Amino acid sequence: MKPFRFAAGIRRTASRAEYVEAVRDIERLGYSAVMLSDHLVDQLAPISALGVAAAVTSTLRLGTFVFNNDLRHPAVLAQELATLDRLSDGRLEIGIGAGWNKPEYESAGIPYDPGTVRIDRLAESISIMKRLFSDGPADFEGRYYRVTGFDDLPRPIQRPHPPFFVGGGSPKLLRFAARNADIVGIAPRVRPDGKPDVLGGTLAGSESKIAIIREAAGERLDELEINTYPSFSARVTDQTEPAAREVANRIRQRYGVELSVRDVLESPHVFIGTVDSLIEKFRMLRDRLGINHIFVGEDYRDFAPIVRVLSGT
Repeated sequence: MKPFRFAAGIRRTASRAEYVEAVRDIERLGYSAVMLSDHLVDQLAPISALGVAAAVTSTLRLGTFVFNNDLRHPAVLAQELATLDRLSDGRLEIGIGAGWNKPEYESAGIPYDPGTVRIDRLAESISIMKRLFSDGPADFEGRYYRVTGFDDLPRPIQRPHPPFFVGGGSPKLLRFAARNADIVGIAPRVRPDGKPDVLGGTLAGSESKIAIIREAAGERLDELEINTYPSFSARVTDQTEPAAREVANRIRQRYGVELSVRDVLESPHVFIGTVDSLIEKFRMLRDRLGINHIFVGEDYRDFAPIVRVLSGT
């Protein structure tokens, strides 16, 4: 089994000093990585912010959770990321997805294509970036991108390329990630109406996703890390059942889906419990699903005692 790795997130801070203190705290608390999200909202833009993080830390890995592929051309993104990998002495991890937030597309005037189209475009983008990260000229002609003659862009320190983190909920995206990424994330699928597939976020639904990943990965499986994150709730508390019941009620009211307290507490996307019970849960998720890479988001201080026990084990 892969050793546990934990990642933390930061969305916004009031000042540079507050941000620097936060990333240094994340490193000091034993987290493997800081991972910043990528949305057109009031938050830190990830590439610029990770550049600052690189300058004020020495061991913390730097990643995204995750880039929206449709916001950047892969050649432009490859240059930015190779630069970041070089200036961080090889600490970059590239989290990238097909995009899902429809209102964001509409506000920016970007067409929100069907999921299969966005996934195919993501596949082309990653293929281009991998070629641009390698030696020699990069030529690619696909349905969505055409790149010719690039042979003098900066190359990253990590060879053949920094690790790619790709996640999602649809079988198509999970199969692609299993065959092409280094870290595969499982997530509740976003339905055409923009709401998450709540049942897909249960333990049983996640086991189905893992089965898809295992079949698609084949001999690559042992090389992969598997990620999860608390899309429904994260809380370190000794009031476990009331907190889980609150989540179940919220899901029922918002999505019309009935989940039991047990369903909630077993979900790989709910981190509710005491330090000891969450340690036990994460070990269960690794034993049953192979999950070793855990993103806790902005609640990294609350989860630090868990990281101290599990990280690297």
